[in-house]
Amino acid sequence: MRTALSGFAERHRFLILFAILSSLMGTSVGIAKVATSLYAVNLGANESLLGLIAAAQMVGILFVSIPIGILVDNWGPARLFVIGTLLAGTTYILLPLVASTAFLLACTAAISFFMPMRFVSLNAVFMSQLEAVGESKAGWYRGTHMIGMFLLGPVLAATAVRGVGYTGTYWLIAALFFLTIFVSPIVFRGYTPRPEQRRRLSFSELLTQLRLLRYEPELRSACLLEACGQGINGFYVFFIVAIAIQTLGMSTAEATQLITAQGISFIIALFLLGGLVSRLGHARAYPASFALVAVSLGLLGSTQQRPLLLIAALLLGLGLGGIQIMNLTRFARIGAQLGRGKVAALNSLAGPAGTFFGSLAGGALGQVIGLRTVFLVCGAAAAVLFVAALQKLLATRGASEAA
Repeated sequence: MRTALSGFAERHRFLILFAILSSLMGTSVGIAKVATSLYAVNLGANESLLGLIAAAQMVGILFVSIPIGILVDNWGPARLFVIGTLLAGTTYILLPLVASTAFLLACTAAISFFMPMRFVSLNAVFMSQLEAVGESKAGWYRGTHMIGMFLLGPVLAATAVRGVGYTGTYWLIAALFFLTIFVSPIVFRGYTPRPEQRRRLSFSELLTQLRLLRYEPELRSACLLEACGQGINGFYVFFIVAIAIQTLGMSTAEATQLITAQGISFIIALFLLGGLVSRLGHARAYPASFALVAVSLGLLGSTQQRPLLLIAALLLGLGLGGIQIMNLTRFARIGAQLGRGKVAALNSLAGPAGTFFGSLAGGALGQVIGLRTVFLVCGAAAAVLFVAALQKLLATRGASEAA
């Protein structure tokens, strides 16, 4: 038995170590997201301000993800990861010292400029190892991150806020950030940047990288789907707490359960559906995923029954998880051709861009039509994507039969 366990550990050494680091990172981010939402409500933030705070979590990512991708190709990921972790952790220590929505907004925006040093670096490392671990494990990166973000993070956030208040909670987040510094060298040790990947950090180089979206349709498609999926996910995670407490009269614990339920199904999808997606192929798996997302958003926007809301949360996690698996596989394949730093940066930019604009537009639209109605609007968009993907599948099948 011991020999079998040691053999498994040796074969999957990278995945095990990576899972530990990614879970720690996800836990700290999960606590921060829920704590920030609760803290903003506690400070009296309205729908528009909630949207601004949610969007502020992504604003820096939009500006620095691509430059960080260039630096990853030049310096490697380890050094950047440590710098970003130290800066973000220190800001979390300072955040609760001034009980003001303006200060919360400013600190949240500042942290968003430091986070790409962490996750662009981690993206590049995982892409470099995906060929070795197998594409069926494509969802494991995001899955291990989501264990912390959606399972451990929300539970710890609610418990910490009740036990030690907001100051103690943000200091706990900082401590988890600093802990990842000691784990990261083991994971990053296996990454060796190729000499031909070195690029000069300049404005022209940044434009060249953005032009990839124009000339590489596969990359453009993957980025658009990543933005849409992360936009819906980000809107749900941030606003479902406010909706559940303010509109549906739920307690804090019940509100965080909706996040946890969606996170559980998301994680199950990421860990277990990779093989199924590979067998079905993307042409079949995409419409199935879009259908799940459309149904779940329709329920979230129309029902007030807690069991149905939990079912909707589970369906949303499964649908977004399927989309995520396919996107990660596509990004890894494209990265092997175009350069991992480039694609990791665009991958890291696309999701936060969707979350940023989704949160900002969702908060503003929610103040006009209601936050729950925004779910119905997003559900209609997912239904349109389902129809388009289904038509493409039928057209491809018809062409194959005709041939």
